[in-house]
Amino acid sequence: MSKDNTPNIPGMNLNPDKYSTEKPIVSPENTEKIQKEMEKTKKELDKLKSWVVKNYKFTKSISILPPQAIPLFIEEEEIPKQAEKHLQLYMVVPEDKFKEIPIIQKEILKEVEKIKGQKIWLQIKTPVDIWELCLDSKFDMSGAIAMSYPLFDTGFLGALRMSEIHKTLVLRKFEKYVVSYVIAGSFLRGDATSTSDVDVFIIINDTDVKKMPRLELRERLRNIIYQYVAEAAALAGVKNTLHIQPYLLTDFWESVKDASPVIFTFIRDGIPIYDRNTFMPWKALLRMGKLKPSPEAIDMFMKTADKTKEMVDRRLVDSMVDLYWGVLTPSQALIMLYGLPPPIHKDAYKIMEEIFVEKEKMLKKTDIAILDKLVKSFKEFEHDPKYNISGKEIDELVKDSEEYLKKLKELRKKIEKSSQEKTIEQIYKDVMDLLKNVTGKTSQDEIVKSFEKNFVKRGKFTNHHLKILKEIITAKEEFKKGKLSSHNVDEARKSAGLLTNDLIDFTQRCELVFADKGKLKLRYKEGVADIVKYGKDVYLIRGNVIKKITSKVEDSNAEELNKSFEGRDKQASIEIDSKAMDLIRKELGSFEIIL
Repeated sequence: MSKDNTPNIPGMNLNPDKYSTEKPIVSPENTEKIQKEMEKTKKELDKLKSWVVKNYKFTKSISILPPQAIPLFIEEEEIPKQAEKHLQLYMVVPEDKFKEIPIIQKEILKEVEKIKGQKIWLQIKTPVDIWELCLDSKFDMSGAIAMSYPLFDTGFLGALRMSEIHKTLVLRKFEKYVVSYVIAGSFLRGDATSTSDVDVFIIINDTDVKKMPRLELRERLRNIIYQYVAEAAALAGVKNTLHIQPYLLTDFWESVKDASPVIFTFIRDGIPIYDRNTFMPWKALLRMGKLKPSPEAIDMFMKTADKTKEMVDRRLVDSMVDLYWGVLTPSQALIMLYGLPPPIHKDAYKIMEEIFVEKEKMLKKTDIAILDKLVKSFKEFEHDPKYNISGKEIDELVKDSEEYLKKLKELRKKIEKSSQEKTIEQIYKDVMDLLKNVTGKTSQDEIVKSFEKNFVKRGKFTNHHLKILKEIITAKEEFKKGKLSSHNVDEARKSAGLLTNDLIDFTQRCELVFADKGKLKLRYKEGVADIVKYGKDVYLIRGNVIKKITSKVEDSNAEELNKSFEGRDKQASIEIDSKAMDLIRKELGSFEIIL
C-alpha cells in the first residue's frame, strides 16, 4: 500500500474472512449522501495524517481499525461504549517514545477536533503493546491491527499484514497440524522498513502422521508453505520477504534437548501470532529455567571446546592454502600474457625469475620471494599430515602477498605495453616486407608513393588498402609517443590482417605467372613432361621424377628444384640452348612442344 493512500470508505469491511457481517454498512438509498460525506472525511484524514507525520517524524504507522473488530478493542482497552461508532485510528510509535504518548495523544486530539462531521477515537501504541496482545493469545486483536487500513506506514504495518495473510493461508491448508506460527528476528524490535525481511518459525505436529515418512512430510510441508510467501506479499501489497523456517514438532523438541542456541533464542524472543497452547508454555518454562539441555548436549558442547585449537590450526593452514592460490594463479596468468603456457606450481617461481627478473628485468628477486615461500609451504603441507603454521606467520604472508599482488598489477601494465609494442612493430615489418617485394622500393615514403601510383590508381588494390597502410604507419608513430591504447593496437592488428592477406594473394598470383613463364610442356611417346628454367638451371620433370640438365642429364629432387625457384630472376620468357634440347631429345626420344 502507498504511504499516501487514504480509504475510500472508512467503514469498509477490510477483512471479510475474520470480521464478515450479513448486515450492509450503508443502505442503497443513502449511497450518494454517504459518498459525499466520505470524500470530505477522506480529505480531512489526509490533512491529519500529514500533520502527524510532519510533527512526529518517528511515527511508524497510522491506520483505521476494521469496524467489525472495534468491540474487541472497546472491551480490552476500556474504551467508552459510545466510541463504538467512532472512526478508530490506530497509531504506532517506537518503544522509546512510550512515556511521551500522553502528550502526543493530547496534541493530536486537538487537531482531530478540527474535523467536523466525523467522530474519531485515537489509540497510540508501541510495537511492544501489540506483541503483548500476542503473548496473551489475543490473536484476533493483533490480526485486526495487521489488517487495518493504512493511512501511513514506514513498513511495520505492511510486514505485520503480510505475516498475518501468510498465516491465514497456511492455516486454511492444514490448520489441524499447525502448532505455532511465530515471528522472530529484527522485525520484533520495530526496525522494519518497506523492504525488510521477516523471520517466521512454523511448528507442525507430526506425531499423528502414520502413512508418510517424516522427511517426506517435512519437504511437502516446506514446499506448500513456501508457495504462499509470494502470494502473501502480493495480497499485502508490500515488497517485504518472509524467511520461513518450518519445524516438525518432534525435531523441535530434539533441538531443545540438544540445547540448540537458535531454538533457545527463538523461544526466548519469538512472538506467536497463532498458538495452540504450546509455544507459550515453552516460553514460560524457559523463563523459569526449566528448559534445560540434556547431559549429552552439555558433553557435546564441552567437547567442542576441546577441539577449538584443532579447528583454529586447521583454519590457519587453510589460510595459507588460500594465500598460495592467491599468488600462484595471477603469476601463471602473467606468464601466459607474456606468451608462454601456464607452468605447474613447482616451476612457477623459477619461470618468473628467468623471465621477469633475469631476462626482462621488470622485477627484482626480492619482489617474487613470497611466491617461492608459499610454493615451499604448500609442498610441505602436501607431504606432511601434521603441518602447522602460526598466526604470526599468516600475518606476514598476508602482508607480503598484498605487496606482491601490487607488483603483479604493475607488471601486467609493463607486459601489455611491451606486447603492444611488439605487435605494432611486427605488423609494420610484415606489411613493409611484403610491399618491398611488390613495389621494388625500400624506403617507407617511396613504398607508399609507389603503392598508391602503380597499384591503387591502376586498380590492383583499393583506396581502403591505401588507408590501412597509412593507419599502420600512423599507429606505429603514435605508439612511440605513448598515445596508442590497447584497443587501438587491436584495431590496427585486425586492419593489417586484411591488407597482409591481400598482399600475399597478389604476390602468389604474380609468382604463379612468373612460374608459368618459366615452364614448357612437351608431349612424347610415353606421355607429357615439363621443362622449367629458373635462372641458369634447367629441369626436366616427368611425374615425380625430376632431372637436371647441365652438360648431361642428372638426377635431382624437389628440394633442389625449389631452391632454384626461390633464387630465380623474374624473366619474361624461357630460353633453352640447343645443347640442352639435344640432351632432352636423347632422354625422351622424339617430342613436340605443347603451346
